[in-house]
Amino acid sequence: MHYPKANKKLISLAVAGACAAFGLPAHAQDAASATGDTTAQAAGVQQVVVSGIRQSMASSLNLKRNSDGIVDGIVAEDMGKFPDTNLAESLQRISGVSIDRSNGEGQKVTVRGIGPDFNMVLLNGRQMPTSNLGDLNGRAFDFSNLASEAISQLQVYKTSRAETPTGGIGATINVLTARPLDRLGTYSSFGVKWAYDASNNNLPADDRADSSSTPEFSGIYTTTSKDGKWGLGISASYQERNSGYNQAAVSSGWKGPFRGDEQTWGAIPATGATNHPKPSDVYEVPQNLNYSFTGVKRQRTNGQLTLQFAPVKELVTTLDYTYSQNKLQTKRNDLSAWFNFGPSTSSWTNGPVAAPLVYTEQISPATSDIAMGAGNFATKTDNKSLGFNAQWRATNDLKLEFDAHHSTAESMADSPFGSFNTLGTASFSRGDTSADFSKDFPVLSIAGADFTRAPQQVTGSNFQNRYMIGKIDQYQVKGRLRMLESSNLNFGLGAIKVNNRSAESNNQLDTWGGASKASDYPSSLWHPATVRGYFDQIDGSDSPNLFNNFYTFNFNDARLAAANATKNPAGYLPKTSFTTDQRTREDTKNLYLQFNTDWDTRFPMHTAIGVRYEKTDVVSTALVPAATSISWGSQNEFTVNMGEPTFTTLTGKYHNLLPSVDWDMDLRADMKLRASYGETIGRPRYDQIAGGQILNTLARVEGGTGSQGNPALKPVKSKNFDLSFEWYYAKQSFASVNAFYKDLENYAGQSQVVEQPFGLHTPVGGAFWNEAMQNGCANSDTTCIRNYIFRNHAGANGVIFKGNDSLGNATGDIVGQPGDPVANFRITSFSNQKKASLNGLEFNVQHMFANTGFGVSANYTYVHSGLRYDNKSVGEQFALVGLSNSYNVVGIFENDFMSTRLAWNWRGEFLSSTFDAAGPNPQYTEPYGQLDLSVGFNITPKLSVQFEAINLTNEITRSHGRAKEMAEYVTQTGPRYMLGARYKF
Repeated sequence: MHYPKANKKLISLAVAGACAAFGLPAHAQDAASATGDTTAQAAGVQQVVVSGIRQSMASSLNLKRNSDGIVDGIVAEDMGKFPDTNLAESLQRISGVSIDRSNGEGQKVTVRGIGPDFNMVLLNGRQMPTSNLGDLNGRAFDFSNLASEAISQLQVYKTSRAETPTGGIGATINVLTARPLDRLGTYSSFGVKWAYDASNNNLPADDRADSSSTPEFSGIYTTTSKDGKWGLGISASYQERNSGYNQAAVSSGWKGPFRGDEQTWGAIPATGATNHPKPSDVYEVPQNLNYSFTGVKRQRTNGQLTLQFAPVKELVTTLDYTYSQNKLQTKRNDLSAWFNFGPSTSSWTNGPVAAPLVYTEQISPATSDIAMGAGNFATKTDNKSLGFNAQWRATNDLKLEFDAHHSTAESMADSPFGSFNTLGTASFSRGDTSADFSKDFPVLSIAGADFTRAPQQVTGSNFQNRYMIGKIDQYQVKGRLRMLESSNLNFGLGAIKVNNRSAESNNQLDTWGGASKASDYPSSLWHPATVRGYFDQIDGSDSPNLFNNFYTFNFNDARLAAANATKNPAGYLPKTSFTTDQRTREDTKNLYLQFNTDWDTRFPMHTAIGVRYEKTDVVSTALVPAATSISWGSQNEFTVNMGEPTFTTLTGKYHNLLPSVDWDMDLRADMKLRASYGETIGRPRYDQIAGGQILNTLARVEGGTGSQGNPALKPVKSKNFDLSFEWYYAKQSFASVNAFYKDLENYAGQSQVVEQPFGLHTPVGGAFWNEAMQNGCANSDTTCIRNYIFRNHAGANGVIFKGNDSLGNATGDIVGQPGDPVANFRITSFSNQKKASLNGLEFNVQHMFANTGFGVSANYTYVHSGLRYDNKSVGEQFALVGLSNSYNVVGIFENDFMSTRLAWNWRGEFLSSTFDAAGPNPQYTEPYGQLDLSVGFNITPKLSVQFEAINLTNEITRSHGRAKEMAEYVTQTGPRYMLGARYKF
């Protein structure tokens, strides 16, 4: 083989744990295996222990250099010491990887412009279930559930291989944990941290936690027998975080879009508008403006137990159990004003997309509501995974591996008040109301407010309960056969069963005009507060026109007062049963072959050619209200009557043959050229394949409407091309450039089909209808037909006459009967109809300045697609979300005593959604950069201390609609600081 043996040893040991569950390239597998190749260990193979930033970066370099295809990774600096406190925030350091943040912390990843739903996340080579109440039917993995202390390595596979599990169009991300037989002997460490989150201080008292300082503990222990036959590994961590964020938002979306010549809805009068939108301009107006203040308390517990046994040197078995729990308690208060779209004045930007600079509505008398709401809810997510792995070296040339696991991810409410809620209050004293969008911070101005004249009172409320659970049972059999002198045949087969269930209920009281009298609520419930100080980092928040005074309140105190005042305690709690319940099962069988070989040519080459076949069966069942009949209640309205909810089931299936080719050539000992082609798939979201069919309760003469998922949807398929040049010009330094192209098809779009669900009979075209037509009624004259039926067949089956109206026309209901035609319904569903392509470039450089201790790592990613959102177009559009350029610059200094890392991460503007809360309107997340710092000191060879600062410059995040002035959200969080110590035993 043409790769230097020293490199083979380094990569084998640096990626400890990978072989046990995720087959590495054959030409990098000949040294000690991940689960403890005792033969190699007994022979005295040199062990490379990763410690220190420079060594970690060197190991990541070798992972990239010695792998098939385009692979990047991050290796732990030392046992129990991953470079970042959050795995998503570590991944963002890799070129092509961008993250979505929640409460200032990395949560989901986008790779090469492909969104979180289409990136596959593995734990030790095993597909993990997903569960997230914030995205009830998505497939995106939530990295906030995993602590980083027990993680030894992250691998990001950007090109496909036959042996790689499917689902990752952007990338497959393998999260590796330590295995005790990777390293003979006993090793342990214990860490403690003190964390301070400044964002908790910037909250009203009703939402703020008692302390901004919280503890973190972590420990890891591994031991092996002297003969290397058994090993035990235990790791655990517990972390608390008290944080907060403040947000100004047009939370219900923007009304529109409209053309400048549209006046039918009356929002923008011909007079009173400065720079009125031109007839061909597209414009929108805000539906509300909301300021919210949210405090979040989190407790995250992680643990893993690993047992390994090698009864003979040819067989290594591993049993492991992984557990994580993430608990969140949320308190929030808000202030908002809803626009009524009455008389207004306004000023506008120039088109073709015209945005309001200032929008003002005249309200007289001052009796509209100044809304102030609060929420108090909690959730928890439990992840559990039990796995078994066995590796057997049957002969010197044949290795076999069996792997199985059962894993679950379950999210649910962790509060008697549900998983989300809002309790609305209001003072009915709002007069003229303005919203100023000329700066980053949208400024709300209210005239006439008088909390003495119109005290606060409870209005409407909403209590939600959401539940989601994902289950995976996966079995894999793999083999590797050494052939000839420098070739390997990798083969395998497997089966995976994925079960996903999502359910929810909603208990809403639409008493927004006032649930009871203001006098029912004592003034002590309301606590005066001001707005301005909570947004001091956002340009425009210092406006003197800002409506600055509002009230916060304790959620439960106000809830109890409302329940007592209305004598309706059940109305102010979540429902105890789910009204929507969707369950989907996917059964997949797969097999693959991959042939790896080296070519001893003028320029040494290596190829990996493979093919993977998969067959998937989908069964999706959902609890939906069952339609029982259709009744004709007025001239053109037909009511679809509902009975008890029932489960309906739909099925689908698909299969795919996925080829892959990886080629690399050594131009010189330090230069490598790569090319790859592969086909990958990304499965549809669960809401797109949900089995339930929901009918709208209002139908017309021509029939009804409804919606449902489509389990027959095919996955998105991508043909991927990659070309890379890599120059490893020094031991710990390299530069590379990668070009990639993805041709994607089968994105889901909405379509309509005509069906006859539940066999519902309609009076239209029935015996009585036809009789009326034969006696002089026109087919389109429904009034004539109804009068005829009531006056000639009152009392017949299904004909319920209620009398005449003021015009002398009959009133009542006519219910479809057996023998009448079966009604048609236009069902909106999903179908594979969208295509897209994208291309991009990745630039990487890592340079260590000789023996000075200084080093730098930088990368830049450019992504482009012609399929972008057209802001000037009206109606639903398909466009790729998540596309953005990004770059990282990381500087380090390290010597025997200290290590320092300063990291700047930047992501450009990207389309985050093609819908806002109001409908088909785009949402763009604006450019965001963040500076993080870590400084560590080695007090003794065993004791180290570290200081970390996250979001050191206190950056804000902002999103907008079709124009920058159409603010969607602008959020202020705060920096985080951590001081910790770790002791190695």
